[in-house]
Amino acid sequence: MVPAALLTGQTALVTGASRGIGRAIALKLGQLGAEVIVNYSSSAEQAESVVAQINESGSKAYAIKANIGEESEIELLIKTVLERSGQINVLVNNAGITRDGLLMRMKTEDWQAVVNVNLNGVFLCTRAVARPMLKQKQGRIINVTSVVGIMGNAGQANYAAAKSGVIGLTKSSAKEFASRGITVNAIAPGFITTDMTKDLDAQEILSAIPLGTFGTPEQVAGAVGFLAADPAAAYITGQVIQVDGGMVMS
Repeated sequence: MVPAALLTGQTALVTGASRGIGRAIALKLGQLGAEVIVNYSSSAEQAESVVAQINESGSKAYAIKANIGEESEIELLIKTVLERSGQINVLVNNAGITRDGLLMRMKTEDWQAVVNVNLNGVFLCTRAVARPMLKQKQGRIINVTSVVGIMGNAGQANYAAAKSGVIGLTKSSAKEFASRGITVNAIAPGFITTDMTKDLDAQEILSAIPLGTFGTPEQVAGAVGFLAADPAAAYITGQVIQVDGGMVMS
């Protein structure tokens, strides 16, 4: 069990943190004592609700709006966090979108939109925090990918390609940053109960999950909390941890 205050004095930025998995991650890092920056792109009300919950728990948090698909907005996001908090110790690249459709019918703009947020956004955020983390000689970068990026999925060529790209980016950046005390890992959730999975055929999916249930955002957040805060995780880098109920075993 991770002690409750391991992130006290540290600052954590979570992208796409107003709802779903991102919300659970932000709350978890707040429980671990971090000052949490709740990034969001559209719902200020939901983001402020997360902030309020973290503040009420005794940690600090604030929200910043930024579209993770836009380089200029990412640069302003990181600049604002550094000016306000003075550091970024943990970056969780969670923001993501879907634009599902069969490959032959997929519109180019739907392909580009998903790759832009789900892959380019991870690259841009990682690059933006690299310099301050290198100066600190410390940092934890955690990328939220997906089991779809490992196994593929019909109707999600854009999403699978982007999430697979995140895995490659994770491993490459882990090798580049390791000598400066920065770890880079990925969490690959399976089917988690969120707005993104609410319309799926549950019975068909559950039959492919050995544990027989969907996961929860809190279970994903637990894995993120371990990588972000537990001293043992300092010796883990370039890895993909699957939180999928045994759905994909390699």
